[in-house]
Amino acid sequence: MAAPVHARTRALTGAVGRLPGDFRVPGQIQKGVTTLENVTTAEHVAHAEHGHDEHELSFLQTYVFSQDHKVIGIQYAVTAMLFLLFGFSLMMLMRWQLAFPGAPIPVIGNLLGQANAPGGIMLPEFYNQLGAMHGTIMVFLGVVPLAVGGFGNYVLPLQIGAPDMAFPRLNMASYWSFFLGGVVMFASFFVPGGAANSGWTSYAPLSVIATEGQTWWLVGMLFLIASSLLGSVNFIVTTLQLRAPGLSFMRLPFFVWAQLVTSFLLLLAFPPLQAAGTLQLMDRVAGTSFFMPSGLVVADQALEISGGGSPLLWQHLFWFLAHPEVYVLILPAMGIVAEIIANNTRKPLWGYRPLVASIIFLGFMSFIVWAHHMFLTGMGTTISAFFQVTTLIISIPSVVILSALFISLYGGSIRYTVPMLFALAFLPMFGIGGLTGLPLAMPAPDLHLHDTYYVIGHFHYVVAPGTIFALFAGIYYWYPKATGRVMNEVLGKIHFWGSIIAINFVFMPMFITGLAGVNRRLYDGGMQYAHAQGVMEWNAVMSYGAWALGFFQIFFIFNFFWSIRNGKQVDDNPWQSTTLEWQAPSPPPHGNFTTPPEAHRGPYEYSVPGASTDFTMQGQASGTSPEPSRV
Repeated sequence: MAAPVHARTRALTGAVGRLPGDFRVPGQIQKGVTTLENVTTAEHVAHAEHGHDEHELSFLQTYVFSQDHKVIGIQYAVTAMLFLLFGFSLMMLMRWQLAFPGAPIPVIGNLLGQANAPGGIMLPEFYNQLGAMHGTIMVFLGVVPLAVGGFGNYVLPLQIGAPDMAFPRLNMASYWSFFLGGVVMFASFFVPGGAANSGWTSYAPLSVIATEGQTWWLVGMLFLIASSLLGSVNFIVTTLQLRAPGLSFMRLPFFVWAQLVTSFLLLLAFPPLQAAGTLQLMDRVAGTSFFMPSGLVVADQALEISGGGSPLLWQHLFWFLAHPEVYVLILPAMGIVAEIIANNTRKPLWGYRPLVASIIFLGFMSFIVWAHHMFLTGMGTTISAFFQVTTLIISIPSVVILSALFISLYGGSIRYTVPMLFALAFLPMFGIGGLTGLPLAMPAPDLHLHDTYYVIGHFHYVVAPGTIFALFAGIYYWYPKATGRVMNEVLGKIHFWGSIIAINFVFMPMFITGLAGVNRRLYDGGMQYAHAQGVMEWNAVMSYGAWALGFFQIFFIFNFFWSIRNGKQVDDNPWQSTTLEWQAPSPPPHGNFTTPPEAHRGPYEYSVPGASTDFTMQGQASGTSPEPSRV
């Protein structure tokens, strides 16, 4: 091929190339001269040239080292959910210690080892390990890989009408880098001294002088960051270059916008932490002092270090990533909820363009608010005022998005499906999380609330009944697309109602204990502090809530695997949705679509006056009826 291959499928001309699964992508005339065939990524061209359809792939190529975005998405999702289960289990162990400090852990206490829990009684050092690894695993190995790697990989190419991701091999490398990072993190529990115990923030200088597990934590983080960088580049290029003909930016589903902005956040925010992690690793193994100040005394002994470093530099570099990371968690969740609300109200999203503008503005502002985590470090009044103002400003687009989703409910013919129940629960739960964050944006109340359980409650309302509920909604919603079957509705509703009740018993009391001034990371829940005595009983309430929450996840786990074989078979579009992914067979074949999709309208044309049905699919040409779905 003489001319370079371009994958902009929206600038269409006549030539048509053939892809596996009989997917055809129209070509593009380069500078009005040359007609290009097989206009896809170089990887897809190579597949076609080598007769990919003419030989069967091995088991390893198909299911392990696959380059198919759908398989990789499932790999991300299943791996992330396993890590979520593991991270949640660590939290339930911590909750026993907080509810009954000094009491032996029942059943599994003796299995934790004498170094961690002699006689089944948890040691403070082990508690610190659980706290650090719980935060790390839930955020970096659970929620983000599921929201971005899982949903992004599986759904985004289908929603834009693409045959695959732009760089399939890069996609595979992204997953395996994530997997290796997770293995390193998990293995750190078994090294001498145990896992990292310096908190999920890994603050220097404590993290530099911590046990060997901290080194493993840093190595694992470097793998995870590399994975995110590879994935974000892939998502951006795929969205910009592989959209179906007619799918302009203002016709993109809101979920695609959410993933696109999230990818830019990852691409721009992670490199500073990658550099910082490398420097902290050098401080631990090479004797440097990037983050180690002079004159440190530990256990009455002066440390033999070169000194001259700055612990505050680590904090700045960490939070420059970690606050945009909050929006990496929440933006895909907003995208999922928007899709489900539009579908189950049978009406278009209210304010699509303001929603898109808000999510872009939110992404931009997330880079200039990080230092509100550092008000207590002694920054000057001018700079603290700047970060106070920017943090209050960033609440505006969040309010716009939440308000638009609430308004979208008005006048709708609401279907209370399981995905819709989780999506509806997201709205007030995220609202609580967002509103409770406003006092933390201002230095004066933050002086009292910083590092208390109030912060834990605020953050977890955003991430747990917020983001994770949205992810549950997405799993129930797109499960039929991936399997051709729906999950059991009765089990799904038991899972929802049990979770929504239990989760509020876990996190709502944290605001009470936090306002009382009880500090986070206390091994005994504050038993040694006079100001905590009046709220100590809430520790037991929160722990019982956490264990109940764990119990109701059993219904989800059983439902997820049972429905793969026994769930009710459905057609290609069981929710009667409008976006392009529902035009593909369920489950989609290699190449995704049997015929090349085209977009003829916006993503949410529900209940259009004069239409023969209450939904009009994006790929449906004007004046035609919806194609009958395959059963």
